[in-house]
Amino acid sequence: DALPVAEYLGEVLRPETGFPLPIALPTASHPGDLALVIEPGHPTGGYDLAVTSDGIRIAANDAPGLFAGVQTLRQLVAAGTTVAATTISDAPRFAYRGAMLDVARHFFPVDAVKKYIDDLALLKLNALHLHLTDDQGWRIAIDGWPKLTEIGASTQVNGGGGGYYTKDDYREIVAYAASRYITVVPEIDVPGHTNAVLASYPELTCDGDEAPAPYEGIEVGFSSLCIGKEQTYAFFDDVIGELVELTPGPWIHIGGDESNSTPEADFLTFVNRASAIVAAHGKTVIGWHEMGRSSELPQGTIGEYWSYTTPQADATAPSLSFLQQGGQLIMAPADVAYLDMKYDPLSPLGLVWANGPTSVEESYGWDPADILPGVGDDQLLGVEAPIWTETIVTVDDLESMAFPRIASVAEIAWSPREGRSWAEFAPRLAAFGAYLDGVGIRYERAAGVDWR
Repeated sequence: DALPVAEYLGEVLRPETGFPLPIALPTASHPGDLALVIEPGHPTGGYDLAVTSDGIRIAANDAPGLFAGVQTLRQLVAAGTTVAATTISDAPRFAYRGAMLDVARHFFPVDAVKKYIDDLALLKLNALHLHLTDDQGWRIAIDGWPKLTEIGASTQVNGGGGGYYTKDDYREIVAYAASRYITVVPEIDVPGHTNAVLASYPELTCDGDEAPAPYEGIEVGFSSLCIGKEQTYAFFDDVIGELVELTPGPWIHIGGDESNSTPEADFLTFVNRASAIVAAHGKTVIGWHEMGRSSELPQGTIGEYWSYTTPQADATAPSLSFLQQGGQLIMAPADVAYLDMKYDPLSPLGLVWANGPTSVEESYGWDPADILPGVGDDQLLGVEAPIWTETIVTVDDLESMAFPRIASVAEIAWSPREGRSWAEFAPRLAAFGAYLDGVGIRYERAAGVDWR
């Protein structure tokens, strides 16, 4: 199990250090200059790292923990090929440490997604939530419903064409993420955010005779599947069935947010039936916190909270509903964790609707256990940093909006809250910026940090 981690480490360190770094099994006389060891007795989900005059040893209970230790080693060698003597015992605060990439508003090809996966791995993030569908585009091939990609994938925000992932493309993304110990969480956003579906299959509208025009804007809340048609549920069951076959991870995200054109009774009917369909396919449901308005979700459904650090009036009760139904929460408060908010008013990219702009200090200065009453670490599956792509078109755009704020969210997801402070974090972030320069990751040299 340690061998894939060793191969990965060799791939990233050989060009950075110039050393050949051959891989070999240890012997009694030579345990290895850089030993990667899987053995019991280490922090759950974490690792122990020791640097002595005899060499470097990273040990963990399993391969994901070992891989996390490798990321720490990468940062320790950032300044050169000598590592100072040290011992580190490290483990994550939360099991789920995620980032969301919206590929629906602007499409990102496979290589771009793989580049972002490498970026996430560096920060010990272990979940990639792919927002695959929205009003502006449908991005995954479904054999039983081919017009979803023939028509629904042809657009994106502001025009310029769209795109989609074939099933082989999606498998390639999933496999690449798995090689970095990252689980892909696909999202099919329903019943709203579905204009691309309705443009492809007008029979899923309630009048059924005229397809809406493809949509290239950024407004939300105007579209809805027809809740009263059995064909709607046949469609959803087919989509989820094909997606489950491609997705080895335990979660399927079904959205449920901003369904402003769906009457409340219809919304609850749909959410109950759609979530039951996913559960019947053997997956755990994740939904945005609005789905918690239903009290009939499958036991253990996960809610993703996207309201603010001071909750909006309609966010608290639905969020707590997931806990009452045996689930947990993922915290992604928009005013601090959404990576598409502008850094400052003059930022050329990004939006400001979530109390933006959002500074790097603000992205660090919150705690997921301080937002909702009675919700502490035990009620939280983890933390996520979403990035929506209304204004984000290229990989450079993506990285420069994500970094450095994604490092703030990653540290909140990994590290204990005790001892965290902006005064201590900011100098480390400046040093991390120098590392990002070295490995070719774009980032915003945002105000408030003394970038080197």
